[in-house]
Amino acid sequence: MESLVKNRQQLEKEEENRLAPYAVKSRNSRGRKYDEKEDDYRLSFQRDRDRIIHSKAFRRLKAKTQVFIEHYGDHFRTRLTHTLEVAQISRDIARSLGLNEDLAEAIALAHDLGHTPFGHMGEEALSACLQLFGLHFEHNEQSRRIVSEIEHQYPDFHGLNLTEEVLEGLMKHQSPWDHPVFKERKSPSLEAQVVNLSDEIAYHNHDIDDGLRSGILTYQSVQKLTLFHEACELVKRRYEKISDESVQLSRIVSQMISLMIYDLYSATQKNLAHSQIKNLKDVYNLKKPVVSFTPEMAKRTHELKDFLTERLYFHPRVHRRALKGKKIIRKLFEHYVKNPHRLPDKLKNRIEKGEQKAEIVRDFIAGMTDTFAEDCVRDCK
Repeated sequence: MESLVKNRQQLEKEEENRLAPYAVKSRNSRGRKYDEKEDDYRLSFQRDRDRIIHSKAFRRLKAKTQVFIEHYGDHFRTRLTHTLEVAQISRDIARSLGLNEDLAEAIALAHDLGHTPFGHMGEEALSACLQLFGLHFEHNEQSRRIVSEIEHQYPDFHGLNLTEEVLEGLMKHQSPWDHPVFKERKSPSLEAQVVNLSDEIAYHNHDIDDGLRSGILTYQSVQKLTLFHEACELVKRRYEKISDESVQLSRIVSQMISLMIYDLYSATQKNLAHSQIKNLKDVYNLKKPVVSFTPEMAKRTHELKDFLTERLYFHPRVHRRALKGKKIIRKLFEHYVKNPHRLPDKLKNRIEKGEQKAEIVRDFIAGMTDTFAEDCVRDCK
């Protein structure tokens, strides 16, 4: 009887036939830093995804701030739920564009592993502390450090030993909030480009959602946003009247996401044709991204970002908490640099091996959840 279970070789053949010529194929992966026997039933990027999901750093995302602190309310996004939304959007877009869904999903799931507690303000605070030691902090770099060095789950190596394609995607990840230090000449894979815009789609829309549910934003203020207004009109046309305000908001935000994704498809299709991309080598030689919005949608997303920055991210209720987080991180950094004996034993071992204290403290603080950082700062005396 013929087996109904598909092995890796069969899955690779299916992938080869299904994906576009310019997609990254599992069979052609550049491999891992440390040689490992291939899995019998999983493709290489599936294996990466599974390793990321089972990492400790991934689990800690559940208690790291996105915009609203964890105990602000059960229904507000955390860094973990944001990551899951980015992964879902990335996978759907990659499928529709004929790209490697598993690669896009793996990059998306790991893209925020290096975030500090207390969101982007926490990242700014930690980077400022490190500058005194000639160092810096950038969460994409830290994400790569986590999966390449810090996680320790295997006896033969440190890190998760992910494929080069996933590691490259992490270093190429860039949203409007990011300031990547390394700017290599090679263009990102289309899968990495998909994750970049999926991140933007996710946070713009879920921040509007969370902002309205929190009461910080009002319907009157967001109605002035071109994209929100257009989504409202489409929802009204489809449902006529929705009596439940919460349901109405869910439908509007969903429609905004759809509008952005459909626009991305339209723009990317034109870019692919214009660039005359025939294979993966052509993608790597590009000078600008292929996965993009149209100029009209780009203008709307800039409008969204400016609005959220002014009305939500710097609103006193949100900003006050962010500033408190910055103070906590500064205090923790100063404390542990002066008192390295207070660090966990496995980190003290790194000092004995000659590593710079500031680098070790960076890794410790960046890995903290908001609540753990608050607990630790109470012990700083």
